Order: sequence, then C-alpha cells, then structure tokens
Amino acid sequence: MFFRKEGNIDMRGIYITLPKKENLIYGSAQKEKIEKYAEIKGTFSGEDIITSEYKLLNDVDVIFSGWGMPKLTKELLDNAPNLKAVFYAAGSVKGLVAEEFWERNIVITSAYEANGIAVAEFTLAEIIYSLKMGWQFMGAYKSRLEILNKDIQKGGYMSTVGIISLGAIGKKVCSLLKNFDVDIIVCDPYVSQETAEEMGVSLCTLEELFERADVASLHTPLLPETVHMITKKHFMAMKKNSAFINTSRGAVVNETEMIEALQLRPDLYAVLDVTAQEPLNPESPILHLENVVLTPHIAGAVGEDGRRMGQYMADEFERFVGGEPLKYSITKEKMRIMA
Repeated sequence: MFFRKEGNIDMRGIYITLPKKENLIYGSAQKEKIEKYAEIKGTFSGEDIITSEYKLLNDVDVIFSGWGMPKLTKELLDNAPNLKAVFYAAGSVKGLVAEEFWERNIVITSAYEANGIAVAEFTLAEIIYSLKMGWQFMGAYKSRLEILNKDIQKGGYMSTVGIISLGAIGKKVCSLLKNFDVDIIVCDPYVSQETAEEMGVSLCTLEELFERADVASLHTPLLPETVHMITKKHFMAMKKNSAFINTSRGAVVNETEMIEALQLRPDLYAVLDVTAQEPLNPESPILHLENVVLTPHIAGAVGEDGRRMGQYMADEFERFVGGEPLKYSITKEKMRIMA
C-alpha cells in the first residue's frame, strides 16, 4: 500500500545491494532517515531485479543502492516509469549508467566523496610508510634476513610528496598531509596558481614531480587522454629509494614500461592497489617483482566505512525531498572526469 510520509511526500523506494550486504551500507540510522520519507518495498540484489525482468521496479520512485546495482539500461528504465532518483552509495557511476539514462531526466547521486575519504586515509598510511622505506626494509628482512643500513632512510621530516591530480581524493590527501612536516608538490594542469597557494601546495609538471618526489601518489581519473600517462621515463627519473603509489586506476600507468623500469631500478617501490587487469593474470611479471607491493583494490570504503556512504545518501535524499540543492549529484560531464 502506498502511504503518505513526513513532509507530505508520497514516495516508494527499494534497496538494491549485494546479497545480504545491505546493512554494511544502510544500517539502522541510515534506514531510519530514508524511511521517514519513503515507503520501502524491500531489499533485493541485482540478480533479484534482473530475474524479475525488472518488474520489481514497476512502481518505484527512488532506488537506494550500492555495490551490486544492475546497470541502468534502457530495458531497466523502461520498467521503472516512475523512477525519479537513484542514490548510489558507492563511488564512480561510469559502469552503472547506460547512455539512455541521460535522456530520462532522472537524478543520480553518488557517495563518491565518502568513498574518497577511505581512499585518502589508505593513501596517507601508504605515504607515511613509504617515507620510512618500510617496504624496502620489510622485503629485505623477510626474504634474506638482511637489515638494511638505516642511514639510507629518508623519513618524513621535510620530505617531498607528489600528488598527481587534485580531484576530490587528491585534495583530501593534501589536507591530511598538512598534519605532517612534508613539502607537497602537485601536478594538475587544471589547478590555478591561486588555488595551489590557498592549499599550501606547489604546482609542477609531471616530469618535475617524478624527479623531485620521495613518494609520488597517483589520483588521476581514467580518461581516453590519461591512458598510459605514466611511462618508463617517469619511473627512471625518480630519486633513489623512492616510491610510487597508485590507488586510482591501473590503466593510467603503462604497466609494461613500469615493469621494465622496476626491473632496472630495484631500489624503487611500486605500491599498487589497482592494476590494469583485475585480478591480475597469474603469469603477470608484476606478481614476481620483489619491489612491488600489491593489494586487491581495497583502498575504498570497506567494513564500517560503508555506513558513511549510506549516510551520505540518506542525507542527500533528505535534501532531495526537501527541494534543496544536492551536494553529490552526477551529470554526464561530471561522470566523464571522475576516477
């Protein structure tokens, strides 16, 4: 039965998440806020939606989703004639939205900022550990019981950290680094000198960043023009014992050339949370390089961090029903430049 909610708004909604995972994103506090304004039909997985031939969406006004959301195709949209808004408690919507979506005048909003907080915190931890040369000491001690000469350690004080691209995550990393005595240099052709000064960072070219940074951290979105943007020459120009961190997208790096450089420069470390192919091919040389640290794309929101994303979407929904401007709505152009 359709019933009237607070604020004289009639709205019917649905949760779509990975099977039995909705509480990792939409906990009791988040659901309480959402359900002040919408009658929720139930919680379903993307497979449930597809198996029903999208009939579960026939009378739905709003969708609250996260990982596990089926793609917003023409077929799905044709079966959701009342759909007004999609609240996506995850990051980028690039793989979620078909071209036809933009013709429907449906609002879509994403918790990319909340997911970005987790990525920035993860990156900060890797930067600090890299400045201590923790990876080098750990690798040598674990494989050879060798304790490297500690005099080679750079440490954090007055080190140089390079941030490649000042999107939402890059800016957050810079903000977190303000608590440390490091020099922050940034490569982003779209950032003005005025903005850089306000943030307390110095602008430089990509080549200069790799030459000067003790740690270089990549936050560039994957666009046609950024594919293989990072090449062998960048790695070869790096300082001795420096590190490269990638929590962005693997394809921004020319992995073949990165491998060549790392083979030639065993003093460098590549700290990779993302690769061009995920999971990696078991034959990939990356798996066998001692100076590569790999994690399986875990920098984003995990565990309780998911609730932050759900809260962002619950708050966004409250703005939506109140007719207020949305903070995290996505346009076609905005989607294109997001990581």
